[in-house]
Amino acid sequence: MVTTLVSRVFEALRIGVGFLWTAAWAIVLGLFVTSFVQVYVSKERMATVLGEGDAGAIVKATAFGAASSGCSFGAVAIGKGLFKKGAHVVNVLAFMFASTNLIVELGLMIWLLLGWEFLVAELLGGLVLIVVMAVIVRLTLPDALFDRVREELTARDREAGVTVDPTCGLEGTEAYTLRTDGDETLQFCSAGCLETYRQEAASYGGWREELRSWGGWYKFGNQYRKEWSMIWTDIVAGFLISGFVIVFVPQSVWNALFIQGDGLFVTAENAVMGVAIAVVSFVGSMGNVPFAVALWGGGISFAGVIAFVYADLITVPVLNVYRKYYGWKVMLYILGVFFVTMAFTGFLMELLFDALGIVPNLAGGQTATEQTYFELNYTFYLNFVAFALSGFLLYVYRRGLGAPGQFRDPVCGMRTDETGPSISRDETTYHFCSEYCKRRFESNAEEFEGAHPTVSESSGGAGHDHH
Repeated sequence: MVTTLVSRVFEALRIGVGFLWTAAWAIVLGLFVTSFVQVYVSKERMATVLGEGDAGAIVKATAFGAASSGCSFGAVAIGKGLFKKGAHVVNVLAFMFASTNLIVELGLMIWLLLGWEFLVAELLGGLVLIVVMAVIVRLTLPDALFDRVREELTARDREAGVTVDPTCGLEGTEAYTLRTDGDETLQFCSAGCLETYRQEAASYGGWREELRSWGGWYKFGNQYRKEWSMIWTDIVAGFLISGFVIVFVPQSVWNALFIQGDGLFVTAENAVMGVAIAVVSFVGSMGNVPFAVALWGGGISFAGVIAFVYADLITVPVLNVYRKYYGWKVMLYILGVFFVTMAFTGFLMELLFDALGIVPNLAGGQTATEQTYFELNYTFYLNFVAFALSGFLLYVYRRGLGAPGQFRDPVCGMRTDETGPSISRDETTYHFCSEYCKRRFESNAEEFEGAHPTVSESSGGAGHDHH
């Protein structure tokens, strides 16, 4: 019994890690592209552009979202900032859909793990999601409720002294404060965003010129690190959970939850149940793709699987964020709109693909337990290149090559200058990127005193974000 359990655990880990190995290069490539867009594509005045709810603004919101990060929580936080600044509700929701369904890294992962049919359904369905959502919001939006919530949100943030991080649009804190040459005080959500702002202020040309300098690559590396910091837990959890679901969940469970057979009712039930499973799965961002592989392997219909993939914006943790931001009524409204939109779009995609004769057939392929994941093939070589690229960006970031600031924070290794907090000990002045690092130094100075206070030191610590 124990031997069987241990062997099944190892098989679950083999499948989960195998999925991760298969998709690693695609995730890295996607985040590389996303980081480039985040660093070099300007998003200024976006909230003003999205103030109207017309078709043109929805298109711009969709493009803005597709060029943004793929983190569900990040999308919700940025959406809150846009909403507070006056963006129309339909544009905020369109941005959130696009930033979690139309991004490069998600598409590549779906293509590798589920197939091109699911990729087409994801991209086409992502656009259909936005259209369906816009129609529902137009017909049902309680304008008075959202106007009141916007005013309350602004007043609450003002009373709490909340400021907006000019780098990412999230809430800034006093721990990461910068005074500009124009005597303006800016607050940031993290040391990483503060450093990004400093790097942007030190920029001297377009992206071609930037990438010919260490400063440009440092900015790139900093953004790449931040992108990973937002999604790595969801990705790892999603892959590992998928392995255990495939091995340990019996087929009878899937048969009980999802009706088997053909017909419109079966397709509709599977789509609705796919969204429902997503709500309680606690797996968001790109981590729900490997989970979707487990559903597909369990015999769930095309509609149910693709609806599940759409639904990372209404998992329980994300719903709790809506509640904290906007209150129960708006949270329930968003849940209702998103649930109906995602289930209906999944239902529609299966009908369309069935009419075109391109609904994939799982029976012809290998199951997850039959696949061999670690071989000397194209995946190995692509992963080798991807890991080398990631190592290069990490090296540039950790060394601080081209970073602004003449001092190095002894706690985290981040570049800083004389405007930041500092402390003197034994005739040596240490400069810090934030009050957080200063407090850590004061509480355990002996641990960090060996670090040289200037940037000439060859070793550097890994940067951090305090989200």
